Amino acid sequence: MKEESTQEAEKQLNGKSKDANSKIDAIKELIFGENIQAYNSEFEAVKADIIAKKEELQNLISIVETELLQNIDTLSTDINIRITDLENTLNDKIETLDDKKVNRKLLSDLLIKMGQKISE
Repeated sequence: MKEESTQEAEKQLNGKSKDANSKIDAIKELIFGENIQAYNSEFEAVKADIIAKKEELQNLISIVETELLQNIDTLSTDINIRITDLENTLNDKIETLDDKKVNRKLLSDLLIKMGQKISE
Protein backbone atom coordinates (compact mmCIF):
# COMPACT_ATOMS: atom_id res chain seq x y z
CA MET A 1 0.00 0.00 0.00
CA LYS A 2 2.84 2.35 0.75
CA GLU A 3 4.28 1.56 -2.67
CA GLU A 4 1.02 2.47 -4.38
CA SER A 5 0.81 5.82 -2.57
CA THR A 6 4.44 6.53 -3.42
CA GLN A 7 3.79 5.85 -7.11
CA GLU A 8 0.71 8.05 -7.08
CA ALA A 9 2.68 10.86 -5.44
CA GLU A 10 5.39 10.54 -8.11
CA LYS A 11 2.78 10.68 -10.90
CA GLN A 12 1.29 13.82 -9.40
CA LEU A 13 4.72 15.42 -9.06
CA ASN A 14 5.64 14.45 -12.61
CA GLY A 15 2.35 15.82 -13.87
CA LYS A 16 2.86 19.06 -11.98
CA SER A 17 6.41 19.22 -13.22
CA LYS A 18 5.24 18.81 -16.80
CA ASP A 19 2.56 21.42 -16.26
CA ALA A 20 5.09 23.81 -14.78
CA ASN A 21 7.42 23.29 -17.74
CA SER A 22 4.65 23.92 -20.24
CA LYS A 23 3.65 27.06 -18.35
CA ILE A 24 7.24 28.29 -18.35
CA ASP A 25 7.48 27.58 -22.08
CA ALA A 26 4.26 29.50 -22.67
CA ILE A 27 5.60 32.47 -20.68
CA LYS A 28 8.86 32.37 -22.62
CA GLU A 29 6.90 32.32 -25.86
CA LEU A 30 4.87 35.34 -24.76
CA ILE A 31 7.88 37.35 -23.66
CA PHE A 32 10.47 36.32 -26.25
CA GLY A 33 8.33 34.78 -28.98
CA GLU A 34 8.75 37.47 -31.64
CA ASN A 35 12.46 37.88 -30.93
CA ILE A 36 13.13 34.15 -31.00
CA GLN A 37 11.28 33.80 -34.30
CA ALA A 38 13.25 36.72 -35.74
CA TYR A 39 16.52 35.20 -34.51
CA ASN A 40 15.56 31.81 -35.92
CA SER A 41 14.76 33.29 -39.32
CA GLU A 42 18.05 35.24 -39.31
CA PHE A 43 19.96 32.11 -38.33
CA GLU A 44 18.29 30.16 -41.13
CA ALA A 45 19.20 32.90 -43.63
CA VAL A 46 22.80 32.90 -42.41
CA LYS A 47 22.90 29.11 -42.54
CA ALA A 48 21.58 29.08 -46.12
CA ASP A 49 24.13 31.74 -47.10
CA ILE A 50 26.96 29.73 -45.54
CA ILE A 51 25.86 26.59 -47.38
CA ALA A 52 25.71 28.52 -50.69
CA LYS A 53 29.17 29.99 -50.10
CA LYS A 54 30.52 26.56 -49.19
CA GLU A 55 29.24 25.08 -52.45
CA GLU A 56 30.66 28.02 -54.40
CA LEU A 57 34.05 27.56 -52.74
CA GLN A 58 34.00 23.83 -53.45
CA ASN A 59 33.31 24.56 -57.13
CA LEU A 60 36.15 27.07 -57.24
CA ILE A 61 38.49 24.60 -55.55
CA SER A 62 37.67 21.90 -58.09
CA ILE A 63 38.24 24.37 -60.97
CA VAL A 64 41.58 25.47 -59.53
CA GLU A 65 42.57 21.85 -58.92
CA THR A 66 41.82 20.97 -62.55
CA GLU A 67 43.79 23.96 -63.81
CA LEU A 68 46.74 23.12 -61.56
CA LEU A 69 46.82 19.53 -62.76
CA GLN A 70 46.78 20.71 -66.38
CA ASN A 71 49.57 23.20 -65.68
CA ILE A 72 51.63 20.52 -63.95
CA ASP A 73 51.19 18.19 -66.93
CA THR A 74 52.19 20.96 -69.34
CA LEU A 75 55.19 21.89 -67.23
CA SER A 76 56.26 18.26 -66.94
CA THR A 77 56.07 17.83 -70.71
CA ASP A 78 58.00 21.07 -71.22
CA ILE A 79 60.73 20.01 -68.80
CA ASN A 80 61.04 16.58 -70.43
CA ILE A 81 61.42 18.20 -73.86
CA ARG A 82 64.06 20.60 -72.58
CA ILE A 83 65.97 17.82 -70.84
CA THR A 84 65.93 15.76 -74.04
CA ASP A 85 67.16 18.78 -76.03
CA LEU A 86 69.96 19.37 -73.51
CA GLU A 87 70.98 15.71 -73.65
CA ASN A 88 71.10 15.83 -77.46
CA THR A 89 73.11 19.06 -77.42
CA LEU A 90 75.52 17.62 -74.88
CA ASN A 91 75.96 14.44 -76.91
CA ASP A 92 76.64 16.52 -80.06
CA LYS A 93 79.24 18.60 -78.22
CA ILE A 94 80.90 15.44 -76.89
CA GLU A 95 81.09 13.96 -80.39
CA THR A 96 82.51 17.21 -81.77
CA LEU A 97 85.03 17.34 -78.96
CA ASP A 98 86.06 13.73 -79.62
CA ASP A 99 86.61 14.56 -83.28
CA LYS A 100 88.73 17.59 -82.42
CA LYS A 101 90.68 15.92 -79.66
CA VAL A 102 93.91 14.36 -80.79
CA ASN A 103 95.14 11.17 -79.28
CA ARG A 104 98.43 11.84 -77.41
CA LYS A 105 99.93 8.55 -78.41
CA LEU A 106 99.20 9.23 -82.08
CA LEU A 107 100.59 12.77 -81.79
CA SER A 108 103.79 11.55 -80.12
CA ASP A 109 104.27 8.91 -82.82
CA LEU A 110 103.79 11.51 -85.56
CA LEU A 111 106.24 13.92 -83.92
CA ILE A 112 108.84 11.16 -83.56
CA LYS A 113 108.46 10.26 -87.23
CA MET A 114 108.77 13.94 -88.22
CA GLY A 115 111.85 14.28 -86.06
CA GLN A 116 113.40 11.19 -87.66
CA LYS A 117 112.65 12.49 -91.18
CA ILE A 118 114.16 15.85 -90.35
CA SER A 119 117.32 14.21 -88.97
CA GLU A 120 117.81 12.07 -92.08
